Amino acid sequence: MHLTLKLAAIYNLLWGAWVVLFPNHFFALVGMPPLNHPMVWQGMGMVIGVYGLGYWWASYAPLRHWPIVAVGFLGKIFGPIGFFFQLCPGASAFCLYLYPHHQRFYLVDSFFSHPEKSAY
Repeated sequence: MHLTLKLAAIYNLLWGAWVVLFPNHFFALVGMPPLNHPMVWQGMGMVIGVYGLGYWWASYAPLRHWPIVAVGFLGKIFGPIGFFFQLCPGASAFCLYLYPHHQRFYLVDSFFSHPEKSAY
């Protein structure tokens, strides 16, 4: 789980920085109009970046920092549920590709890791 949390940290920090620095870039990539209030999206980028810091710190001792790991895991469960509730026939193919791949690394390692080998 150490490696997965490190990778999740790097991914979340990069994604958060991308959204904060270039808030309309994602919407341009998927062919959507730019946001009227990009600071809301930038706020989401800040939250994701903060998760990255939490994952980085938790990677050193996942059992000791289990609340951070649990919050991340719950996000990986409830995020797809919310995504599929909002799914509609006009959804962008890029979004349909991006979201499942965004979730897979954390979930796969969570099910197959051995927490007893983690530093506590």
